[in-house]
Amino acid sequence: MAIRRLGLTRDQLASFLQEHEQIRQFELLFTAVDEIQTNGLDAVTYDAGAALAGVNKLAGVVAQLAQDGAIEASTALSVAQAAERALVAVEGLAMVGATLPPKVPVRRNAASFHDTTDQAPALVNTAYPITFDTSDIERGIWRDPVNTSRIYVADAGTYNFEFSAQLDKTSGGQAIVYIWPRVDGVDLPDSATGVRLQGNNSELVAAWNFLLDMKPGGYFELMWSSDDVDVRLEHFPAAAPVPAIPSVILTVTQEA
Repeated sequence: MAIRRLGLTRDQLASFLQEHEQIRQFELLFTAVDEIQTNGLDAVTYDAGAALAGVNKLAGVVAQLAQDGAIEASTALSVAQAAERALVAVEGLAMVGATLPPKVPVRRNAASFHDTTDQAPALVNTAYPITFDTSDIERGIWRDPVNTSRIYVADAGTYNFEFSAQLDKTSGGQAIVYIWPRVDGVDLPDSATGVRLQGNNSELVAAWNFLLDMKPGGYFELMWSSDDVDVRLEHFPAAAPVPAIPSVILTVTQEA
């Protein structure tokens, strides 16, 4: 049996569903959606609990499929849209007497990254991407293994990018550090903020957030520039009783 509307065969389903019963439940799930849309709820006999479990399983694998390159972003989007239709159908089953298990919240993608190195500008008034050498959490959002400043998202949606950067100056005088977001290689208009550092060892933390609409497979970068090469995004090692201080921390959560 092939899955209608999705364009996914049983063999393709088997590439990410390991058990025959899981494949069968997915096929039944989307067959039920088609029948509901065509004939109405009264024409469907289906296990509502199994349907809801199928929807939740599907939501959990779609982002990973796109991240691993197992399916194209357009196919992942089609699967996600079908899951939404299925969820509506399953909720409709409750109206005709089906017993549903407690509703499970829709999964939202999330990630956290930090950097354990010092970062400094080689030239004044030059844009540099802020890099991250450590991934703490990656769920539907991941760090490019080569261009480690690039943070990719699997799904379209609104994301909250929140960072903190440990700034330091290693000489006297004043310096200004500018920080702004770049999406898919393009600087966002009206998005930069300047922070002024005064004198040697003038540690300061820059921390704010950006709420951005992202497309499937899009990437985010945090950029910075300074009018002085004696500034740092500085990492401090642990010194009891204080744990180490990353030079930068970035958390990303999908809002919708």
